[in-house]
Amino acid sequence: MKLEEFGVYTDAMKMSEEIWNIVMKWDYFAKDTIGKQLVRSADSVTANLSEGLGRYHYKEAKHFSYYSRGSLFETKTWITKANSRKLITDEQYADLIKQINNIGVRLNNYIKSIGKTKK
Repeated sequence: MKLEEFGVYTDAMKMSEEIWNIVMKWDYFAKDTIGKQLVRSADSVTANLSEGLGRYHYKEAKHFSYYSRGSLFETKTWITKANSRKLITDEQYADLIKQINNIGVRLNNYIKSIGKTKK
């Protein structure tokens, strides 16, 4: 499978780019505190998915997918903090949480499928 054809990866990549564009507009303090953490966790979702997909053995793919899921949950926490601290609007928050929840469902389904058929 090509990485660009991996649906959960492309969705997570879109979300992380959206987060980047939001954070780039923040002031220095917000970027340096919440912003860096938020961008790193969102980028980690896709980085771990791609690393797992590139591994030969399905157990390693599953292992990195669990890391990806952990980063997705971390991203949700930073989005929530950004909203409570008025760094993002309620509309941005709702949209990002919807994306995170959709990615989470797709990621869980992918994790469940790993190992049932060999790559």
